[in-house]
Amino acid sequence: MTRQIRFNAFDMNCVAHQSSGMWRHPDDRSANYKDLSYWTELAKLLEGGTFDGIFIADVLGTYDVYGGTNEAAIRHGAQVPVGDPVLLISAMAAVTEHLGFGVTAGTAYEHPYPFARRMSTLDHLTKGRVGWNVVTGYLPSAARNMGNDDQLEHDERYEHADEYLEVLYKLWEGSWEDDAVIRDRESGVFTDPQKVHEIGHEGKYFTVPGIHISEPSPQRTPVIYQAGASSRGIEFAAGNAEAIFVAAPTKAVLKNTVSKIRDALEAAGRDRYSARIYTLLTIITDETPEKAQAKHEDFLQYANHEGALVFMSGWMGIDLSQYELDEPVGNVKSNAIQSVIANYQESAENGETFTVRDIARISAIGGLGPTLVGSGTEIADQLQEWVAETDVDGFNLAYAITPGTFEDIVTYVIPELRARGAYPTSYVEGTLRHKLHGNGDRLPSEHKGAGYRVGALAIS
Repeated sequence: MTRQIRFNAFDMNCVAHQSSGMWRHPDDRSANYKDLSYWTELAKLLEGGTFDGIFIADVLGTYDVYGGTNEAAIRHGAQVPVGDPVLLISAMAAVTEHLGFGVTAGTAYEHPYPFARRMSTLDHLTKGRVGWNVVTGYLPSAARNMGNDDQLEHDERYEHADEYLEVLYKLWEGSWEDDAVIRDRESGVFTDPQKVHEIGHEGKYFTVPGIHISEPSPQRTPVIYQAGASSRGIEFAAGNAEAIFVAAPTKAVLKNTVSKIRDALEAAGRDRYSARIYTLLTIITDETPEKAQAKHEDFLQYANHEGALVFMSGWMGIDLSQYELDEPVGNVKSNAIQSVIANYQESAENGETFTVRDIARISAIGGLGPTLVGSGTEIADQLQEWVAETDVDGFNLAYAITPGTFEDIVTYVIPELRARGAYPTSYVEGTLRHKLHGNGDRLPSEHKGAGYRVGALAIS
């Protein structure tokens, strides 16, 4: 049986998300990120292509590692200015029926109690199509803007996130019984107070005594997304995530990462395939190989290498401006995204020596993920090879230009995959969780969050 390939669109409420300098291209519309119509039209395009969802990244600080200042980030529009991703979801949901929405929010920057209400509200308004990308934070500038000297150390950030999730699971799963809302017109009782419970949480980082302020939404807990690929990040994902985003420069690196994640899922008492794994990828395609190559060459004229190094410095946690362009990066200990360093080191062990210039060139279009160039047929061939050789479920698709990159994928790649029986032709009915896994709207019983349901713990 041909394995189905899954697509997720990767975007951000800004101008330069992964590909630096491409906002200058005459066909790019990323500067319209401030217009609601940009997002609603994109949502309709993606739903027409049967994408699982759109995953909207976010940061609350500037990329100021490069050169020790945020001037280059501001100059190149490198994820600044940036708008709130949460405020986009309701509008996109109103013009679609099936598309899922993964919204990024950090555990370091907001108390879990108001965040629980915000996500429950979105789950109600989308009829169960919302997911939460759990990030622990990595930009020191964001920590400073929140009154801290720096981020917590890498592993402690996950300890903090563990308790953050515990509070949320208690609120979403354990505070309201399924039949608490009775809407009894004769008695005048809207909710039975005996079926609404205080969570009584007292922990190292949070004290939350009361009830969840929102009634249960279609999924209760939104679909949990996670993108950490360090050893501690994988451990966290294995216990919580239902969809996992990774980035790998080669199939060999990706295969190793996917295998580690699936092993970790089993170690956490879950099925190896209980989380969908998407890898970051940028596709440049057209009607023929020649047209696709010409399009790529055209894009390269607009790619900005300094902007790429601004991004990579932030992602790697090291100021790449201190290196000569032809100097090997070498071994780096990072308190930012440790997996970025590991990926480049593993590739180097396979015979490649990465220099700062290589990093700028490779990441200028597509950021942390590889870029595939070719006709729809060639791209379909490569996607099936990646899935077959790495056991990944699908692709988190970044763009070179927007919405043009997504339009090209819908026009040239998806029809070819569908003709091979390798891509869905329609959506499964139901919530985002059911669409992704086919096992209903609620967290499965083996998920740790299910252990916080009413009756599972002594919550009173």
